[in-house]
Amino acid sequence: MEKNVRKRVVITSVGVISSLGFSLNRIMENIKKEKVSFKTFAFDESVSAAPVEKFDLKKITGRFKDARYLNRGAGFCMGAAVMAAKNSDLLNRENPEAAKILHKTGLFTGTGPNLDIGGELPDIKNGVIDNKSLAALWILKFLPNTAASAISKFTGVHGENLTINTACSASMQAIGEAYRKIKNGYLELALAGGGDSRLSQGGILAYKKAQALCLSNPGSAKEACRPFDKKRNGFAPGEGGAFFLLEELDHALKRNAKIYGEICGFGASIDGFTMTAPEPEGRYGKKAVISALKEADITASDIDVISSHGTGTILNDAMESALIDNIFKKNKPIIIAIKSWTGHLSAACGASELAVCLACMKHGYIPKIRNLEKPCRQDLNFALKEKSYNFNTLLMQNFGFGGQNAALVIKAWKK
Repeated sequence: MEKNVRKRVVITSVGVISSLGFSLNRIMENIKKEKVSFKTFAFDESVSAAPVEKFDLKKITGRFKDARYLNRGAGFCMGAAVMAAKNSDLLNRENPEAAKILHKTGLFTGTGPNLDIGGELPDIKNGVIDNKSLAALWILKFLPNTAASAISKFTGVHGENLTINTACSASMQAIGEAYRKIKNGYLELALAGGGDSRLSQGGILAYKKAQALCLSNPGSAKEACRPFDKKRNGFAPGEGGAFFLLEELDHALKRNAKIYGEICGFGASIDGFTMTAPEPEGRYGKKAVISALKEADITASDIDVISSHGTGTILNDAMESALIDNIFKKNKPIIIAIKSWTGHLSAACGASELAVCLACMKHGYIPKIRNLEKPCRQDLNFALKEKSYNFNTLLMQNFGFGGQNAALVIKAWKK
């Protein structure tokens, strides 16, 4: 394919593993019923979390011996990627043409660190790890690219690939990088997304030490996560993953693929401010958003809905509110916060939130921001109530530890 020719990039398959469900329709059904999985964390009753119930990778992959090398977050990556490949009808072992397409498909994976150190290595004493029970390849559960290796081996994807570890923006950046490779003619297809889980004693301890978690829950566990509310006091962790098949438009049309939406712009930046807190005025987060709007060839007034990062932490919500107000002076898009439904999926939040947003776009539905009773600002258009709304242009925002910023522009597909 000739390089540097601008191509249109569409989403032609979705694989999602979420506390809200394992399909777009089930996710939508549970949102409308307000059925969420927030509960008290098993090892620390001061923490609320949103686990994925009844996840069994074998039910998705069948027998796959290398699954033993995957930590839980990598397992979500693997499961979601395989689901996306299967749902695209390309993972058909009897179709040689499908195998040829997957062979040239790229793979872009957003992952986080495996913080289940005590669970993986329970016998550490005085810093000594080695013992008779230690697996020969224990290192694989701690390497960031193990998930990508397993996905490639199972699906037959062998194209250009990249594993991204940029904290909470990782999976959105993975999707953005895949989009750019297709747009600029280097690939025709790519699997892109991510998976993560920090619901272990090590993961919860890390965030608790960083003073990022909601600990003094204002009510039940279901009320812990409250983005943009004046009473917010930290995030509630979740887990899961999502992957998408991104495809060059003409290629997708030629094989009569189902199209869920079009990716039109991507932007990323880094604050260089502190190791955990965002730059207060959102100057570099704004840079990522403006880059995405520019690449999509639209202005702020064209955005219908903003899928906010919306963690429920004091500093992030204040920064993000200021950023949105700074960019959207005239137009006031509806602001939603998917983490109020799923918890914070860390490296997988962008991919998971894209899946939920595609479900909302498909059904013409705006989910309210759960637990938002007293908004931290009155001049922004927060979704205080659910409503039917057919929206066409979506801006997604993610901001992570280390000052990582990412933004995507998604448009509803219209023939």
